[in-house]
Amino acid sequence: MRQRRAHLKVKHFLLLWVGIFVFSGFSSSFADTGENPHANLRYSDYPGNCISCHRNEAEDAFQSIHYRWMGDAPDMVNGKEVQQGKLTNSVNSYCINILGDWPVCGSCHAGKGKRPDDPLAGFENIDCLVCHNAGYAAKRTRLADGSMGVAVPDDMLVRNIHKPIRANCLSCHAKAGGGDGVKRGDISLASIDNADPEFDVHMNTGKADLVCQSCHTFRNHRVIGKGSDLRATDDPDRGAEVACTVCHTGKDSARGHSNQSIGTHVKRVACQTCHLPTYAKVATETHRDWRGHHDGTEADGISGPGHPYTEKAADLVPKYRFWNRLSENSLLGDDAGRTYDSENDLYPTSRPIGNVDDPASRLYPFKHKTAFQPKTIADNRLIAVDTLEYLKKSGDVTKSIENGLVNMGLPAGEAYEWVLTDTYGLLNHGIPPASDALKCSNCHQSTERMDLKGELGYGPKEEGGTCLQCHRSKERKPFKTIHEKHVKDKKFDCSWCHAFSRPERNLTLPGQESLSENSEDRQKRRKDR
Repeated sequence: MRQRRAHLKVKHFLLLWVGIFVFSGFSSSFADTGENPHANLRYSDYPGNCISCHRNEAEDAFQSIHYRWMGDAPDMVNGKEVQQGKLTNSVNSYCINILGDWPVCGSCHAGKGKRPDDPLAGFENIDCLVCHNAGYAAKRTRLADGSMGVAVPDDMLVRNIHKPIRANCLSCHAKAGGGDGVKRGDISLASIDNADPEFDVHMNTGKADLVCQSCHTFRNHRVIGKGSDLRATDDPDRGAEVACTVCHTGKDSARGHSNQSIGTHVKRVACQTCHLPTYAKVATETHRDWRGHHDGTEADGISGPGHPYTEKAADLVPKYRFWNRLSENSLLGDDAGRTYDSENDLYPTSRPIGNVDDPASRLYPFKHKTAFQPKTIADNRLIAVDTLEYLKKSGDVTKSIENGLVNMGLPAGEAYEWVLTDTYGLLNHGIPPASDALKCSNCHQSTERMDLKGELGYGPKEEGGTCLQCHRSKERKPFKTIHEKHVKDKKFDCSWCHAFSRPERNLTLPGQESLSENSEDRQKRRKDR
């Protein structure tokens, strides 16, 4: 019911924005001056009329990741020496790879229809309006001649220009993976006109009402902030991370929260780990299977084209992983056996890198999803299924795989098998009010949300040996009592009992007790043994 209401709200909102931006004289960028320098422009001259005045901006946009869909990938541990991106070599557990399907996958490219690597694609291929007119973005489609635009041109589209608003960005980003909320799990079209802070405390019309670039700041058309599964970094000089503390100053310090215990976590636990208890307020995809169509028909070419079978769910608990902001992401042609997860029988397409004893790692929330995909048997390559064949032409999965093999330079008859892949995607959006943040007990008194000891590396060393470092025999006490006694009172570092250290807390390491204890303390501790 919630999803249906959100869908209706989005539908009404988009109609409203189309009316405002396409058929009225409103222009948010120039409303305060009363002058509109675009008032006499004609759509028939677009985008040349933009470039004639904004040549420098066109040059910047032309080099951006939004346009190029490729770039340097310093945050990837795989293939750092090559340019990476969705235009050519990235592989995922959604539509796998773009190879063979520019018409569908390229529909969200910020261009007029040509691939950005097309030698004939100059500045005239930049689609300025997709970011600078919300009405245009809502109606933009692939036209019969292969270009991107609107079916009914209108001069008001080029006359009513504004800075990007959520409706512009989400017209593409909310529909990643093939539909509203499908891929990211933390953004959807409902975020455009959401008025409920419980849905998103940042993107809501009644409170903060932030636009995307409030956090994802741009410089010369290059933006910061990206998911863990996105390859290229748009602005290497500024990096990829959007820090919450740009606005929430001081919250990353030991005294930034009223609860002192939270202060001991901030260097190792990301803000959204506590502040995003659940995600997928609009249902998101959790599994995909190309062997059959979503409507229940066979992917045999007889019933026609269709979407692959998918499973969706809403109000999900994230998966928690340590992440040092480096990722292991699959590239087209990789040996998938190199990263095979034998414990879970999975072939990862994106995994965050990090662990509990990595000083650069913090605990983050992720969306985790799986997919059945074809893989060559001989050399373990995940096959770039020809999604144009599957989605728009025959719907025949066998033919789509054969086409994909040929597109990859392999024989159509190359032997393959079906395997289960998975991907992790960073969660950042949909933060509720601070009062909804997780409590200590959500993580420390149950393994229902996260298994700190068994899965995340917080398990103690062998219990007897750990305690016998200092004690002969002690009565068993609750964990919290023991922990506070040794950490808060005695200032012992984690490595006394665990296989990791927390040097930033300046606690006493094993073998250093003589540096922090006076004679009386040492005598007392020896009596305790």
